[in-house]
Amino acid sequence: MADNEGFPVVVVAGPTCSGKSALALELAAAFGGTVINADSMQVYRELRIVTARPSAADEARVPHRLYGVIPAAGACSAARWRDLALAAIAETRGGGRLPILCGGTGLYLKALMEGLSPLPDVPAGVRNAVRERYAGAETEAIHAALAGVDPSAAARLRATDRQRLLRALEVVEATGISILEWQRHPPAGPPPGLAFTTILLLPPRAAVYDACDARFRRMAAEGALDEVRALRDLRLDPALPAMKALGVAELIAFLDGRSDLEDAIAAAQQATRNYVKRQYTWFSRQIVSDLVSKEIYSESLRNEIFSFICKKELTRLP
Repeated sequence: MADNEGFPVVVVAGPTCSGKSALALELAAAFGGTVINADSMQVYRELRIVTARPSAADEARVPHRLYGVIPAAGACSAARWRDLALAAIAETRGGGRLPILCGGTGLYLKALMEGLSPLPDVPAGVRNAVRERYAGAETEAIHAALAGVDPSAAARLRATDRQRLLRALEVVEATGISILEWQRHPPAGPPPGLAFTTILLLPPRAAVYDACDARFRRMAAEGALDEVRALRDLRLDPALPAMKALGVAELIAFLDGRSDLEDAIAAAQQATRNYVKRQYTWFSRQIVSDLVSKEIYSESLRNEIFSFICKKELTRLP
């Protein structure tokens, strides 16, 4: 919650297609702000279209940070993003502008506002050995291997989540302690000197589903296929986060001749709706917000939020 102590930071959160980007852009234009990305997939350089990154026109209108800053061959984590976000906030603050975090990756936002539980540094030798051992393995086999050494973690993780399964294996092999035990340590706490005000957009779910379906069909018509083809041709490890962006696997299936285009679009739309459902559940339970809107984003809602920002005096920067 924002108060009179600390430098103000606005957080605009919510599920995919809830109007976050439009609101953050309008807030930045009206109140001298910089939009800072808090979406785990919009950080990847090669994925502008399929992740619905802000347009070049939007980026020219107000400053944007942390969009397309990491190559798809790299990997961003909550901890890495938190460090990048704190640096972007400091840069924005130094320029006398209002930092406006915008995104739907709840874990990233929680990591920023509440801190992270301490996790051990896994020696490179252990990490490389685990990655090499399971390089060609199906995720089900990795899940079974984890269940053999850390059944509690295996029970909590999806059998299809290759990246987190490997991370859990690395931690238990390096320390002999389950990653769940490490995560039970209290988080480090919020960063000092910052005061967060969170606006959560939770419009009717059916409307968001419809918007997601329409947006993915537009993406397919406006260059997503060429973008995903270029990503596929890099021949990256399928376990990398960028390869798991919504729509990537489905469009690769079409490009490889394993499905037709309509089936690929339908599958990507379904995957997006499933993700949105998880976002609604997460935000409803995990984020404490200063303002929650359950309306579809509109001019009247924008004006209501503008009024809220003015009353909070967030534009009176220290």
